[in-house]
Amino acid sequence: MQAEENLEAILLGAVLADRACGDCTACCTVLTVDTPEFRKPGGTPCDYLVAQGCSIHASRPHICRTWFCGWRRTAAMPDQARPDRSGLLVSLNFERAPRNCFEGVSIIVRTTDPGAAIDKSMAAAVLDSLCDRLVSVWFSDGAKKMLMHPSDDVATLVLSGDTAPVHLQAEVAAWREQYGVFGATA
Repeated sequence: MQAEENLEAILLGAVLADRACGDCTACCTVLTVDTPEFRKPGGTPCDYLVAQGCSIHASRPHICRTWFCGWRRTAAMPDQARPDRSGLLVSLNFERAPRNCFEGVSIIVRTTDPGAAIDKSMAAAVLDSLCDRLVSVWFSDGAKKMLMHPSDDVATLVLSGDTAPVHLQAEVAAWREQYGVFGATA
């Protein structure tokens, strides 16, 4: 667990002192939690979530005390990107059985209400604040997910091992170096 917490700080940043969850409880519903101490399926409210928030806040599980969304960690994300305001929840995602090198450890932007319309300017601002590093970024509406970073042409070249055109060589080389441990293909 400590390794995941450190990785979250490295990839998303440390928890920002000037940002608090307030009334937001998006993580208590949207996320899947699967730890030895606590389990909850994604897309369902936690059994301890009540109208006033967490009914066991003072004794909540370790994962709930130490996990913070991307909005709490990413200074470049606008204040209005708080999940309960924007409808977008940003988190670091760990896939146990990734299909390719972009899925193992990634940032995922999830809609908190798949049926709701998404403010495209807010989604763009959130994505812009995340897509400036060598960490893959996915967008999910709950039913499917789409790779947003790196771009399709870069991702295809990284996975295929094909020679990149001159204008993409440096970017493809950087991604391959970062994810080379996973091999060229899925």
